[in-house]
Amino acid sequence: MASAVLFGSLFILIFISVPIGISIGLSTLITIIFVSDNIPLLTVAQKAFTSLDSFPLMAIPFFMFAGLLMGKGGVSKRLLEFAGALVGFLVGGLAMVTVLTCMFFAAISGSGPATVAAIGSFMIPAMEKKNYGEGFSSAITATAGSIGVIIPPSIPLVLFGVVGSVSIGSLFMAGILPGILIGIILMITSYLLLRKKGIEVDPTTQKIDIKHVLKTFYDAKWALLAPVIILGGIYGSIFTPTEAAAVAIIYAYIVGAFIHKELKWKDIYSCIMETSSIMGSTLYMIGLSIAFAYILNLEQIPQTIANFIIGFSGSDIVVLLLINLFLIIVGAFVDTIAALVILTPILLPIATQIGMEPVQFGVVMILNLAIGYITPPLGVNLFVASAISKRPIESIAKAAIPLFLAMLLSLLIVSYVSPLTMFLPNLMN
Repeated sequence: MASAVLFGSLFILIFISVPIGISIGLSTLITIIFVSDNIPLLTVAQKAFTSLDSFPLMAIPFFMFAGLLMGKGGVSKRLLEFAGALVGFLVGGLAMVTVLTCMFFAAISGSGPATVAAIGSFMIPAMEKKNYGEGFSSAITATAGSIGVIIPPSIPLVLFGVVGSVSIGSLFMAGILPGILIGIILMITSYLLLRKKGIEVDPTTQKIDIKHVLKTFYDAKWALLAPVIILGGIYGSIFTPTEAAAVAIIYAYIVGAFIHKELKWKDIYSCIMETSSIMGSTLYMIGLSIAFAYILNLEQIPQTIANFIIGFSGSDIVVLLLINLFLIIVGAFVDTIAALVILTPILLPIATQIGMEPVQFGVVMILNLAIGYITPPLGVNLFVASAISKRPIESIAKAAIPLFLAMLLSLLIVSYVSPLTMFLPNLMN
């Protein structure tokens, strides 16, 4: 009865266009009033407020602000030049440069849409100029941008760690190898697609120039040093992930304002306003989701759902496949942050019940939702790429189909090859 009221009211409210955060809070309130009448109504406000008194949660706005400062401070341009020196001489070199730069920038921004915006403004016009295809140029940028939520520091990984009570440091380590795998698979896919299309190598860059690589590496050294400082500090026990985020802000400011000398006061102001706007629309949702999760656990709804799914099939492989299919569908319709705060308390117990490590499941869950960045109708990265290229969403989504399949291949590997995600966390422990 409780689950029917909780989820029924939630879906009805979302269907009539009530904001997701408000829907979560109202559905919790409705369930308390009509089903769990022994719980004080004040519980919703108490849980929502006290849940935000979280030191790890502070890492989200800090990393977001640091990523925006890096983007404004000339980091993306230098990363592009270095990536171009490494792979620009290959067939489809510009597409590979895009993927590689997104991987570098992901280790700074922690956000998929931010990565697309920072890299796409340079690379989409450059690829279209080389006749890579109007749709493909935007599609590869949108798809590669999704790596931004896999490679640490990742904002969704921080949120999963907070909601699921999982070590954020271990989640960061677990995201490194899957992020690299996704990048390699996307680069191979781009090479095969563009070679089939007949794209030729630029005759002026038919081989790698070591001198040019070293020069661009030197120019990009401050950008490449950022993830080393952030992750090295965390795993060297110098500071916590939240403290690392604060250090990242200071580092981003020093590099952008005093070394690159491209970060102006008006840029800092715009970064503060953008961070505040995003967090203002996010934090209340996180708080209300904790109250939502409290009712879930009180009524033992996750255990009931877990028993149903596991009873549906005796195979752990099939159960994990069903979870992946469910999350891919959810990712196409629901924002990543909303999906994480609603579904983590429900799905994490199922994953642990079939013997999956919480850290691995965190990466798998976020990879599923990252695929939603390139899946209509939500497809946030598609909209960002469309805004940059001025191309219709339909043509970009069509061009993204082979890249979507490449992402599914990555998902299967990450889901079923546990050493890929657990090797580095186990090594650090």
